[in-house]
Amino acid sequence: MQLILEMLSYPFLVRAAIVGLLVSLCAALLGVSLVLKRYAMIGDGLSHVGFGALAIAMALNAAPLAVAIPIVVLAAFFLLRISENSKIKGDAAIALISTSALAIGVIVISYTTGMNTDVYNYMFGSILAMSNGDVALSVVLSVIVLLLFFLFYHKIFALTFDETFAQATGAKTGLYKILIAFLTAITIVLGMRMIGTLLITSLIIFPTLTSMRVCKRFRSVVLCSSLLSVVCFLSGLIFSYLYATPTGASIVVANLLAFLLFSALGVLLGRRKT
Repeated sequence: MQLILEMLSYPFLVRAAIVGLLVSLCAALLGVSLVLKRYAMIGDGLSHVGFGALAIAMALNAAPLAVAIPIVVLAAFFLLRISENSKIKGDAAIALISTSALAIGVIVISYTTGMNTDVYNYMFGSILAMSNGDVALSVVLSVIVLLLFFLFYHKIFALTFDETFAQATGAKTGLYKILIAFLTAITIVLGMRMIGTLLITSLIIFPTLTSMRVCKRFRSVVLCSSLLSVVCFLSGLIFSYLYATPTGASIVVANLLAFLLFSALGVLLGRRKT
């Protein structure tokens, strides 16, 4: 309790905790559908697009989130479109867009600010990068993501497990795919400020894969991954504060340890059943 009170006495840690908890929760919820639909690496692709957008924002001296969010949302829609309606499929489409955006971002930075501390923070994350304006915008957008997810929970469930059946019943599957892409894009951009471009995908993948080691039902995986994501974020934040380690990397390591623990637990439970 004393440690928590000490951490809460620092405004930047309070901002990091608020945004981090919301973003972790959003990423875990969306991650279940993305992993089961084999769209998990879309987070990696969109994060690279976000880096390119942030580089452009820095070159123009514009607000980073105001520039990055619409660009990443458009990239998510474009990625969804070309992966479904062209000869470029799945991982190839993601690789095409992500590497192109990353290259553009590096070129823009090389001609403007250079590889400075701000660029490092965007690539690997920094709790010091969150201003009051960023926090306010992040909280509003995170709440919107959570509300839309729970409002369309049953549609997302149907789309995840049997898209053909959902389409046969009259569900607008294309619209809900766009919704998932939109929510994912917003979550990716928000998480980049906290955990970094190179690590944000872990917030989407790890909680779901960890929960699936033990849980077998969609709802139980959603609940477990949400709880795990929050716990791992707090654990990583506390470890980072105590031992002065990078926050983003500490959160990823916490997720890795949880995955190993649940994997061992899943093996033990499987042996007991047999």
